Amino acid sequence: MHATGLAAPAGTPRLRKWRTWPAEEIGRARVWRGRRDGWRGHSRSDGGHEIPDLEFLASKRRVPVSQPGMADPHQFFDDTSSAPSRGYGGQPSPGSLGYPTSSSEAAFLAAPMSNMAMAYGSSLAAQGKELVDKNIDRFIPVSKLKYYFAVDTVYVGKKLGLLVFPYLHQDWEVQYQQDTPVAPRFDINAPDLYIPAMAFITYILVAGLALGTQDRFSPDLLGLQASSALAWLTLEVVAILLSLYLVTVNTDLTTIDLVAFLGYKYVGMIGGVLTGLLFGKIGYYLVLAWCCVSIFVFMIRTLRLKILAQAAAEGVPVRGARNQLRMYLTMAVAAAQPVLMYWLTFHLVR
Repeated sequence: MHATGLAAPAGTPRLRKWRTWPAEEIGRARVWRGRRDGWRGHSRSDGGHEIPDLEFLASKRRVPVSQPGMADPHQFFDDTSSAPSRGYGGQPSPGSLGYPTSSSEAAFLAAPMSNMAMAYGSSLAAQGKELVDKNIDRFIPVSKLKYYFAVDTVYVGKKLGLLVFPYLHQDWEVQYQQDTPVAPRFDINAPDLYIPAMAFITYILVAGLALGTQDRFSPDLLGLQASSALAWLTLEVVAILLSLYLVTVNTDLTTIDLVAFLGYKYVGMIGGVLTGLLFGKIGYYLVLAWCCVSIFVFMIRTLRLKILAQAAAEGVPVRGARNQLRMYLTMAVAAAQPVLMYWLTFHLVR
């Protein structure tokens, strides 16, 4: 220490002046220290007094803490994206009109809406079903197909016997009841689709068996056999319908009747192929020849009632030119059946 007002001798090192803090600031720092001790350990001493670190105190400024159920004080709007709020700005439940509703009230309000939706859905389903039924009946007469499949075991046995031995049958007239033909199970002369459909499927299976015994079986060849048989049947139906149109024949012979009559030839084809597999080509030719003659007689006696009887009812002379064309058409359809029977089976027997 040096006396006040005296200069320090030359060469004496200059001492640093001590910075003194005003009493006000020291007292304020002590008050802060009494209120909170968070700045303890963050003080610096100068002149023997503890001076608080003001920057640390500034960082320890009181920040408002959000209470439970309150939003962030720095957020301007409430976040309602996660869950509905019951306070201001919350979305009301459906049908509550802004007022809280209980579970029973919600169920009471939701029941009429569900009943209305069910009624509307059932009405739409009924309309769709009616529309589908109309369109199906326009292109595929489902109600008529039921008639052609109304058969039983007795009818199938008698019909197969008629196809193989048509010479013993005398009455070929189709029976009617109130201008409607009776079901096939009550009339052996009525056409059906059960025997042609089953005979077509059986013919494809027998063809596969024949190809397998000759080591020539392949899925492609079997598919070609089925598609060719179906193509020839379609070509027959189209040709007969076109011929009936050109000859101007007014007949009740429908397309389904033609498919039924033309499908009966598969019965004789099955018999010929099975006999050929068992007894060789001799058995094949014998059985196929018998079945060809039988189907020829069957078609003549059946179609003449559908084509020629209508002409007789119209008063057309038997020796007339138009009636002669109808007879030729009937003979051509009957004669085409043995040709197709041989064409579709001769390559299956070797």
